[in-house]
Amino acid sequence: MRPVDVARQHGLSPQTVRNYEDVGIIPPAERSRSGYRNYTAAHAAGLTAHLALVPAFGHATSRRIMRAVTSGQLDEALEHIDAGHALLARDRNTLRTVEAALPHLEATAPDAATALRTPYNIGELAHHLGLDPATLRAWERAGVLTPHRDPRTKHRQYLALDVRDAELAHLLRRGGQPLATVATVLGQLREAGSLTALTGALEQWRRDLRSRGTAQLYAAAQLSAYLDALGRAEG
Repeated sequence: MRPVDVARQHGLSPQTVRNYEDVGIIPPAERSRSGYRNYTAAHAAGLTAHLALVPAFGHATSRRIMRAVTSGQLDEALEHIDAGHALLARDRNTLRTVEAALPHLEATAPDAATALRTPYNIGELAHHLGLDPATLRAWERAGVLTPHRDPRTKHRQYLALDVRDAELAHLLRRGGQPLATVATVLGQLREAGSLTALTGALEQWRRDLRSRGTAQLYAAAQLSAYLDALGRAEG
């Protein structure tokens, strides 16, 4: 096949196909006597595999996988794939952790977070929660709390949302949740902005994880087909 043929088949430009060849995503093409590239079914299968890997693992990892496969380093390619699967599994675990904590968060109405007019210092917040200031410092080191600092005195300032986070953290800790879990839940809450937004974000996150998972299944099939095509070309 000519570059334009294989490019059109995959919705790419001929220059993009040549670039993929130059960086090792697909093997070097054979050349005609006049110097023109001639692509084969193996090249087409490689492009199909690469395009399937991108939504499954991202551009950078897809490139690493394809370069490893094309250069005959199958173990290296499989290590990149394993890392992608492990990341997806960790993301699923994080989603489950946050979803499991959500009913507890929704059942809590942190009054101080809505009524607070001036920031608490660490002693005031500790008194409000019935905790020791050292506990709040430990929560901060673990990423559970992210208080502001007074620009002049550098003292911690706990604003309304900081108090909300502290109250929710206290609730989760009383429920036996480890600090790492509490930090994960509150990190997601801060990113979303509110419990309502967090609920919507979790549903979108679940859809994204499902999409990534199915993309990885499809990519595995296309990569296997590419390996078969390479084997036939070498045989």
